[in-house]
Amino acid sequence: MDNELATVAQEVKDLVAKIEVVKKEVGKKIVGQSEVLEQLLIAFLAGGHALLEGVPGLAKTLMIRSLSETMDLGFKRIQFTPDLMPSDIIGTEVLEDDLSTGKKTFRFTKGPLFSNMILADEINRTPPKTQAALLEAMQEFEVTYANKTYKLDQPFFILATQNPIEQSGTFVLPEAQQDRFLLYIKVGYPDASEEEKILKSTTGITSKEIQKSIGADDILKLQKMVREVYISDDLVKAVSTMVRNTRPETTDNEYIKKWVSWGAGPRAGQAMILTAKATALINNRLSVIPGDLKKVAYPVLRHRILMNFNAESEGITSDKIVDELIKIVV
Repeated sequence: MDNELATVAQEVKDLVAKIEVVKKEVGKKIVGQSEVLEQLLIAFLAGGHALLEGVPGLAKTLMIRSLSETMDLGFKRIQFTPDLMPSDIIGTEVLEDDLSTGKKTFRFTKGPLFSNMILADEINRTPPKTQAALLEAMQEFEVTYANKTYKLDQPFFILATQNPIEQSGTFVLPEAQQDRFLLYIKVGYPDASEEEKILKSTTGITSKEIQKSIGADDILKLQKMVREVYISDDLVKAVSTMVRNTRPETTDNEYIKKWVSWGAGPRAGQAMILTAKATALINNRLSVIPGDLKKVAYPVLRHRILMNFNAESEGITSDKIVDELIKIVV
């Protein structure tokens, strides 16, 4: 038994070490943004999808592309535009001649969604019809076309980006689709020293090559390990209390009742526990601590709390609600 435990512990240590290598490899191209990178890796390990929001020029696309380069996975980029159709993403049937029988048959040609890592660039630039084409893939990890269901490759991640400052020609993601994203990650500006490093490293002649450091089998093993990480009943209760306190009808907090229109559903609690477990594993721990819940509370809840009109007019954001929740619960 002791030997088995030692073997498992060593396997966990080796796999987590590969995550550290991924961070270093991405760091060859990306200066700073360590918190954003860690949140992306947490989403991977928890088996979910991530939505990145930030103004243009903050290397959102480059970060995702760099991640794909260090992971031995299939990668496809889809540039979302107003004229993009669902079949451009999922695939379509083409009519072909069967040379053996002389009959015409339809053959399904897979779209770019059939890969491991999908970059949905500027997802809010395409109409809701095309955005909705992602829903089945995100939740069920499969695609249905012409009454046939096609399984997607595993692991499967959708990493979407959007620009918060441009409104013309954009289509806000419906709340139901935002809820399918495990994490809503906000990408901020670099600090002064990081910005100087960016200017030096991107305007010279040297370019560092990113090496492959982790594969599909390793990620699938890590995803399984995440679910085996221990979380106490007290922390599960804390998560439940936090989620229930986002809802005006089930909270006693007057601040939340004043500013929130709709709170988070049970999926938020599931996401918080899974991402907290992933956070623990990344930090070489096999049990969740309260700090893990605090760390993931913002990206898990910010897109699942719907603020009312008064809050929007006063500039009260969902992050301020999460501040209040952490004071109450954790």
